[in-house]
Amino acid sequence: MSIPPFDQPGKFWRGNLHTHSTVSDGTHTPEEVCRLYQEAGYDFVSLTEHWMEMFGRPILDTRELRTEHFTTLIGAELHGPQTEMGNVWHLVANGLPLDFRPNPDSTGPALAQMAIDAGAFVSVAHPQWYTLTETDIQSLTSFDAIEVFNGVAVDHNDRPDSWHIADIFLSRGTRTNITAADDFHGFTNAWDFQQGWVWVKSEELTPQALLASLKAGRYYSSTGPMIHEVTLSATGKVTVRCSPAERVLVSGKGPAVVVAGGRGLRRVEIDLQKFDSPYARVTVRDAYGRHAWTNPFWFDEL
Repeated sequence: MSIPPFDQPGKFWRGNLHTHSTVSDGTHTPEEVCRLYQEAGYDFVSLTEHWMEMFGRPILDTRELRTEHFTTLIGAELHGPQTEMGNVWHLVANGLPLDFRPNPDSTGPALAQMAIDAGAFVSVAHPQWYTLTETDIQSLTSFDAIEVFNGVAVDHNDRPDSWHIADIFLSRGTRTNITAADDFHGFTNAWDFQQGWVWVKSEELTPQALLASLKAGRYYSSTGPMIHEVTLSATGKVTVRCSPAERVLVSGKGPAVVVAGGRGLRRVEIDLQKFDSPYARVTVRDAYGRHAWTNPFWFDEL
């Protein structure tokens, strides 16, 4: 059987879910940001300006920046008090209604719930970047994904990878998805453009169709490689087709992992006979150290 989202109809659309412009603390105007992504071959972007008093708490209307071959998701990076380490929350919400106006004094968990209730796709932004704790994430009553890779953090503080905390929650049985994003600001001291993105499977390039696919987990995340298909046979073998790779890993709860290695791998078959985990996720790593990740898939749902 083919594993979601590779079993779904439609095609993959490339997009960035976490982006900033001069409306908050970015260096490029919204028009320039959208042009940059279009020219780089992206199909959509979400301008997620910082929802803070200093920026006027913007929910940016980007509808006029949509074209026949490029679209946008209305979004914001929501901030509220207060994490265990005394910081404001960072929550990315994609697919917000333009009239989204929560109470400015709302806590992070309350903001996440209100965004979910409004129909948005909510991800926990860059936990490792600002030392978000397990206690913090446990306080969220609802969210869709954990951002496991954040491009701006590569050169900001060398903390781009948040897989550790995501794997803790997965190992405890939390059925969450993951995302990668570049968090583009256009900083002059770091090239944070095209560092991470998602490939969303959808029959249409429309905000509504993309949002529905994101909410359903019909996408995978990447910093470079492409994953074309993942299948699971009745005998417990996972087959992965991908762009040229050096390693393909199937990871699960705790230390559970099975690895295939070689040069220029495009198709691998991995036997899960001794794989002891209720879920699995596939990682593809290429010769440049770039990664692509499926969302976790749970065997009792297949």
